[in-house]
Amino acid sequence: MRADEEREFVEFVRGRLPRLHRTAYLLCSDAHRADDIVQTTLAALYVSWRKASAADNLDGYVHRILVRRYLDERRRGWSRVLLGDHPAPSASPGADHGIGERDALITALRALPKGQRAVVVLRYFGDLTVEQTAEALGCSVGNVKSQCARGLAALRGVLVTPAESMREQS
Repeated sequence: MRADEEREFVEFVRGRLPRLHRTAYLLCSDAHRADDIVQTTLAALYVSWRKASAADNLDGYVHRILVRRYLDERRRGWSRVLLGDHPAPSASPGADHGIGERDALITALRALPKGQRAVVVLRYFGDLTVEQTAEALGCSVGNVKSQCARGLAALRGVLVTPAESMREQS
């Protein structure tokens, strides 16, 4: 890779890395696996940077690589191996700092089928448009819309309490 292309690549990655990591984390619910997914995504992007940088929608191109790496990683048997049998203790008992809400969201996302999870994460946490999400996932716009509607309905069913549901209907 030429020096100017490498500089473009580094600038692109520097600007997108937190967003890519957040997207990967929301897909897999594990910070270390998210690191691995982002790393393999960026390695693949580096190898094909000349082709990728010429794409009309570079962000969609990269998100497509990321989702494929996530799905490939899930197919491997070792990805389901737990290295410990006890959850890590919380930093300080009673200090929630929104962790309960985050954990509830991660648990709810984990319960979604992988297609719905990918659509919801890319649309609402990755801030992609319907069209960009469709391009990233290699599916139709209609599929993104229907998967998104089903995923959001499932999340509402799990995350919205009955009292909140009554207020929304009023």
